[in-house]
Amino acid sequence: MAAAAMALSLTSCVKDELHDTPHPDHGTLTVSADWTERGEGIPAPGKWAISIGDYTAEETGITHEVRQLFEPGNYRLTTYNPADGMTVAGTTATISASSSRRGDALISGNPGWLFTAVQDIAIAKDHDHLFTAAMRQQVRQLTLIIEPTGDTADKIESIAGTLSGVASTLDFATATHGNPSDVELDFTKITEGTDADKWKATVRLLGITGDVQQLAATVTFAGGNPKPVNIESDLSEVLARFNTDKTSPLTLGGSMVDAPGEAGITATIDKWEEVDAGNINAQ
Repeated sequence: MAAAAMALSLTSCVKDELHDTPHPDHGTLTVSADWTERGEGIPAPGKWAISIGDYTAEETGITHEVRQLFEPGNYRLTTYNPADGMTVAGTTATISASSSRRGDALISGNPGWLFTAVQDIAIAKDHDHLFTAAMRQQVRQLTLIIEPTGDTADKIESIAGTLSGVASTLDFATATHGNPSDVELDFTKITEGTDADKWKATVRLLGITGDVQQLAATVTFAGGNPKPVNIESDLSEVLARFNTDKTSPLTLGGSMVDAPGEAGITATIDKWEEVDAGNINAQ
């Protein structure tokens, strides 16, 4: 009788101690970053951040072992890389103000490349989880190329302006682009290739937001003759799908046509079209 009781007791102890992990009442996780979805020539970031519950950390390798035990339940796993020229709070990225000397309130047109991933996960007790964060590129490059025409084309000294309707914030959990802002555009003259003598400006954007994206620029001429010309051009239609396919740079070209008027020379830009950037060198 005593022997049977002892055997039963030993069996019970063995059963109670059979667990899959050293933490039978909690779960752990390891997260790997997948940088596959990024544009050509863009390197994988050297550092990325992870947030889950009250746990936050930074990682420089491909895989991060979360050194914390979690109660079983549902959690949001957020990962992103710190990028120059912007801040991240929660799941909202905000572009910094431009360092331009212009008096206008402008956002930076040259932020770093931001990649993010957000996923809702379930953590089970007595389990070691492995999750992959598919990092998504959130910044896209935009290049505008202006081809001057007419008698004053070779007299142009500078073209500078702004593009409106640019998103300065992005909630990357919901893909919501917000806070329409202006970004500075400084055009430089292309010196070589088939696009020589055209003018180009390149910026990096979180995206566009609102119904209107408007280019407002001023063209100045050598010697101040003719007087500076203001250009306003609507890019809303051609930028309507800019927030998709961010891994592919977008280059748009248009012809600037000037014409004499009562107030002097005026200028407009013909319909913008997507063009092949090719190998463009600007001075």
